[in-house]
Amino acid sequence: MTHIPTATATSTGEGTFQSRVRMDDLAFTADEPIDQGGMGTGPMPYDMLCAALATCTTMTLRFYAKRKGWEIGEVSTHVTHARHAGETPADVFTRTITLSPLLEPAVREELLGIANRCPVHRTLTQGSAVQSVLA
Repeated sequence: MTHIPTATATSTGEGTFQSRVRMDDLAFTADEPIDQGGMGTGPMPYDMLCAALATCTTMTLRFYAKRKGWEIGEVSTHVTHARHAGETPADVFTRTITLSPLLEPAVREELLGIANRCPVHRTLTQGSAVQSVLA
């Protein structure tokens, strides 16, 4: 059976932005930083989007390496987000992937190409549709 990703965010009544986020059996608080009017009690939405790209990239690379029979060691992916108003695209995600320096250059380059095939990367670069309905 295929897992269908879902998330629900409900305002907590604390502060302007604080929300309780539920994803299956997981729950955590999301918020905005204090300097942006929040209470700083959890990640903000763009933090979670960066985390989605970072984790998807790391998981994709580990999965690919396992299928190839490669022992690649630890994989770390760091993602930042910047918004450039008036530019196209306005949102830029910078992804830095750290791989073992002991890996052959050809393997490192192949893994970099595979990173661009992770599902979240494709969603961000190929576009999406959002359908909004009232309950």
